[in-house]
Amino acid sequence: MLFIVIFATIQTITSMNQLVKLENVDQYNKLYGLETRHPLISVIDLTKATQTVNHVQMNYGLYALFLKQTKSCNIKYGRTSYDYEAGTIVCFAPGQTAAVELIEDEVAPEVYGILFHPDLIRGTSLGKSIKTYTFFSYAVNEALHLSEQERGIVMDCLAKINIELEHAIDKHSKILIAMNIELLLNYCMRFYERQFISRSDANQNALTKFEQLLDDYFQSELPIREGLPSVKYFADKICLSSNYFGDMIKKETGKTPQEHIQDKVIELAKEHIADTEETVSEIAYTLGFQYPQHFCRLFKKRIGCTPNEYRLQYGQAFQ
Repeated sequence: MLFIVIFATIQTITSMNQLVKLENVDQYNKLYGLETRHPLISVIDLTKATQTVNHVQMNYGLYALFLKQTKSCNIKYGRTSYDYEAGTIVCFAPGQTAAVELIEDEVAPEVYGILFHPDLIRGTSLGKSIKTYTFFSYAVNEALHLSEQERGIVMDCLAKINIELEHAIDKHSKILIAMNIELLLNYCMRFYERQFISRSDANQNALTKFEQLLDDYFQSELPIREGLPSVKYFADKICLSSNYFGDMIKKETGKTPQEHIQDKVIELAKEHIADTEETVSEIAYTLGFQYPQHFCRLFKKRIGCTPNEYRLQYGQAFQ
């Protein structure tokens, strides 16, 4: 997944076109002339940057969260540009790549954030729950837009983490830093849920499109050729990341996209069982299952009986 994030700088050093593997926070700080206070975490304040690079791609081996406070930021995702107002958060997770370019008319941007290495949170409650913060895998066009009050909360969380970094490292440092990062991420989770609600109309349009795509898929030859559809298949069709799409659908309907797909499969399976003389294996292959036993297992789990038992019950009900 490629993200292109455009920030401004104070002093530009030689342009770089190579891919930088960002394996530690000190690498990032050196690129921007920032101080490293802890080997595994850094609170970012680009208003204090003394240098930057242009045209550099960073492959993150770290978690990163950036808050853009200035009024405009041109962010490109694929071939599409997005203009964001003040107070936009974008996140990156290990394995993602971001390409940075210079905006000439924006100097010393108000960009704040945090970078931390996965090793920092190993053995902590955050280390066990980090995968639940699915917004780290959202695309940049699904960025979080904050109110003034919400921006204040984020900045307060960053300030608390920074206080810990200014304190001499002791036995309490790791757990306190991890707890404050977790607090920040929990606030972001709350703010994203608020954003899902405030964008309900757009979400309903995406949901309607998902339902139509689901119908179209099973009315075509795709199940026989390609098998059961994945959540990513539908997310790509709607131009959303899988995680954002999944969280949005769950927020709107109370069900995950995978549950919606399974509902559709069971609905169609019942029709085949009741209205045709196809064998269970034929129905399974028609619906996209590679192995009939997988279909039977899902059907029994959802309905409480096997396809053959359902066919028998259905026939008796209409005798």
